[in-house]
Amino acid sequence: MARENGDTGRGETWKKQVDDIKKFFDFKEVLGTGAFSEVVLAQEKLTGRMFAVKCIPKKALKGKESSIENEIAVLRKIKHENIVALEDIHESPDHLYLIMQLVSGGELFDRIVEKGFYTEKDASTLIRQVLDAVNYLHKMGIVHRDLKPENLLYFNPQDESKIMISDFGLSKMEGSGDVMSTACGTPGYVAPEVLAQKPYSKAVDCWSIGVIAYILLCGYPPFYDENDSKLFEQILKADYEFDTPYWDDISDSAKDFIGSLMEKDPAKRFTCDQALRHPWIAGDTALCKNIHESVSRQIKKNFAKSKWRVNFHITPVRLLKRLSVFLEDESLCKSKNIWPGVDLHHPLFLLQLLEEE
Repeated sequence: MARENGDTGRGETWKKQVDDIKKFFDFKEVLGTGAFSEVVLAQEKLTGRMFAVKCIPKKALKGKESSIENEIAVLRKIKHENIVALEDIHESPDHLYLIMQLVSGGELFDRIVEKGFYTEKDASTLIRQVLDAVNYLHKMGIVHRDLKPENLLYFNPQDESKIMISDFGLSKMEGSGDVMSTACGTPGYVAPEVLAQKPYSKAVDCWSIGVIAYILLCGYPPFYDENDSKLFEQILKADYEFDTPYWDDISDSAKDFIGSLMEKDPAKRFTCDQALRHPWIAGDTALCKNIHESVSRQIKKNFAKSKWRVNFHITPVRLLKRLSVFLEDESLCKSKNIWPGVDLHHPLFLLQLLEEE
């Protein structure tokens, strides 16, 4: 499939104009749906190759054009063996189509549950691939901002398949002049500085990798509460533990590795480069004991239906508009059970507004 070059900076010349995408692709089945798009398994008629086509209605893009242009700009810039590739872009009068590399091995958790044998060493190998890809992104000046197990897919069904990072909808390129401070991501995986509405950097991805590593070794999240405010409070304090008996057979090296990434202070948090040199990744400290039974049982228990799968993206403007309503309407505060004297500018209160976004 030919790729067009010569971007003028307006983001137009690399889009292939089509009247009907189905003249070029046979759409087979829906692979997944998002808030504003649908991903379809499609076969290119000319070559017979299979792709995942992200179909985005233009009417759904009203007011969000910059977001999809950002995703495309990031995807066009990257090429790595552990990152799902953007192969081409087509545009019709009413749709935008992102022609993506097809990965067929399924989600991370599903594969772990299906295994009969799973060890720390397996988890270490997975995390090393993720670190390698994210390190590449960071050196390119790109922050993913939504790393989570659901965005980690196996390339194919083979046992030794590599892992692939997907979904760059919330990614951001550093050095574009604006400071990253927008609260976005998936609540359970998001770093403390994001929830605190502080300016943040690529260190937020390293925190998320630490959370993923934690889950891979026990099958449950380091932070959990049905109440979002309490969940956010745990994360803001970096309040997590290595609970017995689930962590009794996990090496001290693994715990040290996780602690170096799930460090509350982003200045002290390990970078991807540092994490790649940790003995649990680069050495031989990851144990080979089978932990499949315990981990798979916890994954099935904790991730069958989970608020951890839902991401959020709340801009300061929208947040302030919502906040102004509460500041001006005392009766609304009472109806929402907001107690007198509460600090309406506190990050925990601000992020409670997410539930109604």
